[in-house]
Amino acid sequence: MLHAVIMAGGSGTRFWPASRQIKPKQLLKMGSPRTMLQTTFDRLNGLVSSERILVLTNQQLTDAVVSQLPDLPLEHIIGEPYKRDTAPCIGVAASLVQSADKDGIMIVMPSDHVIEPRSEFHRAVRAGVKLIEQDPTRIVTFGIRPSYAAESFGYIQRGKAIAGEPGIATFGVERFREKPDRKTAEEYVEAGTFYWNSGIFLWKASTILEALEQFEPEMSVHIQNIAKGIGTADFQKTFTEHFEKIKGKSIDFAVMERFKNVAVIEAPYSWDDVGSWQAIARLIKPDEKGNAVDGPYLAIDSENMIIRSESDHLIVTIGMKETIVVHTPDATLVAPKEEEERVREVVKQLAELGHQQYL
Repeated sequence: MLHAVIMAGGSGTRFWPASRQIKPKQLLKMGSPRTMLQTTFDRLNGLVSSERILVLTNQQLTDAVVSQLPDLPLEHIIGEPYKRDTAPCIGVAASLVQSADKDGIMIVMPSDHVIEPRSEFHRAVRAGVKLIEQDPTRIVTFGIRPSYAAESFGYIQRGKAIAGEPGIATFGVERFREKPDRKTAEEYVEAGTFYWNSGIFLWKASTILEALEQFEPEMSVHIQNIAKGIGTADFQKTFTEHFEKIKGKSIDFAVMERFKNVAVIEAPYSWDDVGSWQAIARLIKPDEKGNAVDGPYLAIDSENMIIRSESDHLIVTIGMKETIVVHTPDATLVAPKEEEERVREVVKQLAELGHQQYL
């Protein structure tokens, strides 16, 4: 039976000042009437029932997640006591899935992607489930055909074609590649055999737990101890005690780059990881001057702007181009588009200066 795991513990520092520790990117509305987390949950409708969906987040966000997902059973929202990256998160989730369904298949996805149309996403996932039913030891991932030489994504190099569902291109994985420099990214795109790594995975819960035991035995011991507490009164205490001892690692480093039996499905849907403020221009149709606007705005001789304002606060720009302006009640960001990666520096410096009220 198919289960779903939504990872919703990220901090979204590149979306400061809208994204904060108590309300990070996945809890925000990004050009949509629903938040990114709610949209991810909605995407599973018709594919997985809410009784088989888990959301893993950090403990300080648990109440916010509960309020945003009232249709999800409370016990299916898991607050991680410490930040330990994706591999431990997935290990705990797989243990919970396996405790409920020993033969369970699980799809794991971030909470902050935009995927359209939903029907094509469902079609790709169902094709992946069939691949796992054919070979239960297989892991399936979803690759995005690159539209430009991105340096901010990891890449998947495809191998030989695998027979699968009609209209769904499926290949073995030759290897995973780390985020490349510009020249290497251009070579990947030119080769035509590389995909962006979307960070969406499909596997049997037992398969990923066995892989973690093989490749990360120390981590696996703690995950197994956490699993022993599932369904007991001491679960939270056991979870906290053993999760703290785990050394954080991403699932890519822990398993994906070392696992041999991996298939990649070329995504038949459009995908955006909404990684920075410039993504707003892809989510909101710009006006005739190229301005992507979310909130009250008056443009005077201004072009290719990204504007976001909360409540009824009016933003006015005069004679400006290629600039990001984000207003919140207690902080405002103004930055050239080409400098948007430096927004992370703002968060770092605010922390170093002790300005916790702005984080």
